[in-house]
Amino acid sequence: MMASWSTSLLGAGLCWLASMADALPSHVFQNSTAPPVVAVKNGSYAGIHSAEYNQDFFLGMPYAQVAPRFTVSQHLNSSWEGVRNATVYPRHCIGYGGDQIGYEVSEDCLYLNVIRPAGISDTAGLPVAVWIHGGGLAMGGSADRRYNLSFVVENSVEQGTPMIGVSLNYRLSAFGFPQGEEALAAGVTNLGFRDQRLALRWLHENIAAFGGAPDKVTIWGESSGAESVTAQTVAYGGRDDGLFRGVIAQSGYGGFIGRYAGGLNASGAMQDTYDRLVRNTSCAHTVGTPASLDCLRALPLDDLNEALNGTAANPWSPVLDGDFIADYPSKQLREGRFPQVHLLLGCNSEEGASFGTEVGPDGGGVNTDDEMRKAVTVIVGPEVQETVGKTVEQVVDELMFLYPNIQAVGVPGLDKWPVIQPGDEVAQIVGSQYRRTAALFGDYMMHFSRRRASLAFAKQGIPAWSYRFDVVLPSIPDFIGATHFQEVAFVFHNIRGEGYDKKPFANGTEALVGLAKTMSTGWINFVTGQDPNGAEGLGLPGGVSWPAYNASVGGGVGQNLVWSDKGSYVETDDWRVEGINYFIENSLRVFGI
Repeated sequence: MMASWSTSLLGAGLCWLASMADALPSHVFQNSTAPPVVAVKNGSYAGIHSAEYNQDFFLGMPYAQVAPRFTVSQHLNSSWEGVRNATVYPRHCIGYGGDQIGYEVSEDCLYLNVIRPAGISDTAGLPVAVWIHGGGLAMGGSADRRYNLSFVVENSVEQGTPMIGVSLNYRLSAFGFPQGEEALAAGVTNLGFRDQRLALRWLHENIAAFGGAPDKVTIWGESSGAESVTAQTVAYGGRDDGLFRGVIAQSGYGGFIGRYAGGLNASGAMQDTYDRLVRNTSCAHTVGTPASLDCLRALPLDDLNEALNGTAANPWSPVLDGDFIADYPSKQLREGRFPQVHLLLGCNSEEGASFGTEVGPDGGGVNTDDEMRKAVTVIVGPEVQETVGKTVEQVVDELMFLYPNIQAVGVPGLDKWPVIQPGDEVAQIVGSQYRRTAALFGDYMMHFSRRRASLAFAKQGIPAWSYRFDVVLPSIPDFIGATHFQEVAFVFHNIRGEGYDKKPFANGTEALVGLAKTMSTGWINFVTGQDPNGAEGLGLPGGVSWPAYNASVGGGVGQNLVWSDKGSYVETDDWRVEGINYFIENSLRVFGI
């Protein structure tokens, strides 16, 4: 299966790179017909040359030793003679969810891929974009066809600012994010984030061999990939290891996504999940003891996989361990304890359409105020009486007031879908109070942390560019709106819909294709020149100019660029200000995030 994926990647694209080479500095491109071979610190790799793209692919290169289960990954410690092949995408790390379907999985999964313009020399010093996939820290992988970096690299050369694209795997679910006292005592928390850090170190040491510049790396992710970018930003108390100069974060930057009521403070709930896993295996006799971790390590993979895939032993979450995550991200952002790097971040208008519809008592939509109260109660930590002097019920009352059952102020707006009537088709699918849940849970999961981070960077005087993606794709029902993940095809310029069951641009308009080109250009500009408007700050195609976030412009908030197929524009970042401010002000004490 994996061989067929790498082969299919070669069968598309345009052959224009050779003509572009004449317009670029002579040290960047050499003979593009030579076999793509690079010599890294440990040995040499032979990749694949794509005549269609005129690119070189180096696929499935290990950045770590094979990591035994529930251990911290380690640097490579061996070398080899001769040339090894790097011609097949790696298997996904073991995970659970739809992003795993159709891809082989393995515990031996710590590999990365490099996509570069063909024939560049090892002195080219090109900027590098490192893609960290999303999937809730529970699923996904670098082989996912939707994340075809060739389109982005193609665009970068076409516009005269060539760059290199990198994608990587990291451990997922319980394999990557074990939690509980046993994991803390063994020092094996946040393993997936530690994997990512090790990959960045490997790139720092080796990317020059591919023609990349180790001091021009941008880390880039979406959803839990953006959450991962946050983790790398605040790692080790915000220590700057010189591994990246910029960060791009789509739908998930500025904190850790709330998986438990109480967030990082939910140590009891995390322990319950770990103990539940142990009880659901033949290790049940070790529950509550340090021996449980060793027992899980020794389990046959099929047994552990069955326990994780078929029980309620989830979710698996980042942990405040005093080491990799030394403090609360919210505190570090407020106090400026993070690398002073440029930031591009944003969210989609209807994020809550993906996170707020299945919160009813029976897993369906919310139709009544009582059901709404039960849904909101799930996100409020039980320790609020101690931290803020209020009961859970009082906090829920405050949120119910800030997010009323008024469809005109909910999500999506009435311009995208008419009023939902009780009992109509949409109400039966997502609940008659769908707009209310979508607004509240979208702000809680995504929007408030984006605004909080934008304000934190502005306070430190660090350039940041914020966006709101507001496009309803033809493949998405209108009542769902511009929901989570829909911008990914645009920034990757994946207008053919590689890897999608429903092609994002099928039956689309010229405006959608043009917007994809503009957005992809902005992302490339940021990677190559640290400003989405381009090296000269002249703006983007179509006359779009994206202002940096400046909290003095909007009387306490900055501005977003709103991406729209009807014409992008700049807005003041003050929509749903009361609700989002409540989350910002109470995020740590009430929600632990």
